[in-house]
Amino acid sequence: MVENRLDATFQALSDPTRRGMLANLALGEKSIGELGEPFAMSFAGAAKHVKVLEAAGLVERRKAGRRQICTLQAEPLAEAERWLKQWEQFWTVRLDRLQALVEANTKEKPNG
Repeated sequence: MVENRLDATFQALSDPTRRGMLANLALGEKSIGELGEPFAMSFAGAAKHVKVLEAAGLVERRKAGRRQICTLQAEPLAEAERWLKQWEQFWTVRLDRLQALVEANTKEKPNG
């Protein structure tokens, strides 16, 4: 289940327009029209992007009169960060070992 959520999160984040929309939502709630405005796109185009973000659980949408208001939902981003952190730790350990080996090898060989 977590893998499916990660897949959806990374797929949603793969598009620069959607990343921009999330950055705008980090500043507060926005309507779909407001989210599409910086990208000079139609309401329908913006709504398609919001639908992908919503399916990934990154956005919650509610109606306020005729407007559809979107709110950032950060938990999927936190989940993705936890997943990435484990790989950061994995590679840090290995790169530290490699560095130690290189330094040990360098000390053993005289310069020249």
